[in-house]
Amino acid sequence: MKLITNIHQLLVTGTYEKPVKGNDMATMPYISNAYLMIKDDRIYQYGKMSDMPPTAIDEVIDATGKIVLPMWCDSHTHLVYAAGRENEFVDRINGLSYEEIAQRGGGILNSVERLRELDEDTLYEDALKRLHELIALGTGAIEIKSGYGLSTESEGKMLRVIARLKKQVDIPIKATLLAAHAIPKEYKDNRLKYIQLIVEEMIPAFAKANLCDFIDVFCESGYFTVSEMEEILIAGKKYGLVPKVHVNQFNAIGGIQAAVNHQALSVDHLEELNAEDIDALVNNATIPVALPGCSFFLNIPYTPARRIIDAGLPIAIATDYNPGSSPSGNMNFVVSQACIQLKMTPEEAIIAATINGAFAMDVASQTGSITKGKKANLIITKPLDSFYAIPYRFGQHQIEQLILNGKLL
Repeated sequence: MKLITNIHQLLVTGTYEKPVKGNDMATMPYISNAYLMIKDDRIYQYGKMSDMPPTAIDEVIDATGKIVLPMWCDSHTHLVYAAGRENEFVDRINGLSYEEIAQRGGGILNSVERLRELDEDTLYEDALKRLHELIALGTGAIEIKSGYGLSTESEGKMLRVIARLKKQVDIPIKATLLAAHAIPKEYKDNRLKYIQLIVEEMIPAFAKANLCDFIDVFCESGYFTVSEMEEILIAGKKYGLVPKVHVNQFNAIGGIQAAVNHQALSVDHLEELNAEDIDALVNNATIPVALPGCSFFLNIPYTPARRIIDAGLPIAIATDYNPGSSPSGNMNFVVSQACIQLKMTPEEAIIAATINGAFAMDVASQTGSITKGKKANLIITKPLDSFYAIPYRFGQHQIEQLILNGKLL
């Protein structure tokens, strides 16, 4: 048994049957001057120091002045990729837009070309290194998408890498098939044939091999239409794949309403959002997910989080870690961005990055809150006056220790 004592503030405590939404996100469930017991890899007991029962303890960690909270839950990443796209970064500085770069053969298709050339073992080793880096930054659960292969062979290569990561690293990892990320060059003049390839070959093969949990589509002008998205989601659902959709990044084209109709677990990006989109989300289970790192890097509008929360909806935040539009997987920075750019309170931002992020990738039964029986995946900060300092001190490394599966890293 491991015991953490004298915790200044123990955050996101309690049980959660559904995502925290609307006004409820403004209240942080926490305990001051708390203790937390860990048995094996699970949270065993917690409460106020004054109520701590006598228990045989093997190891004691004194957290005087420190804050303890669940490790971050990053529900949207593209962690597996072959190479960075620094040249495109410079192109944007020189005035080209994301869409203009894509039209010149850059963007997603640039990553596709490089990934197809890279062998699976090297792709795995690179991804494993990145994953360890993110864990060191406090990420304790993660969703990882394919989408840089755009062929049965290369999408399969990406999904096999994610499967290897699941076996190697003991945190909740979810895999998403995003073959509908872009139309590959070889199908430029026959997009219907590529969609047919996804629906009739990729989805059945990868689902039967248990290589993916979710099905995703980049529903956006210049990529996939709403009707194409629906065809792909229907095919994925037939094989047990739950929809998670890229939508409303640059344009509002009706994708949110369609995603909700197909019971999408989440709709991600939402930088462009109209009243009809919000109305479609109200009274439905689909979780809006904001990706402020992408808005920061591309200098595009930020998701209107206040409108979402004020409509009584939940919201999660994630990194969108990828080589083209958000080359950072640092959830600490995303939490700060949520406060600074999305105008979310620290309570809302931390809840969005923990328990709501866990719900947005269907791992809330395992992690995302301080709950008896959940994985003991915990952040212990440096001494801080309050949890407000977590987003306030942006860019500073405030994590002093991590506990992963009950073990101190």
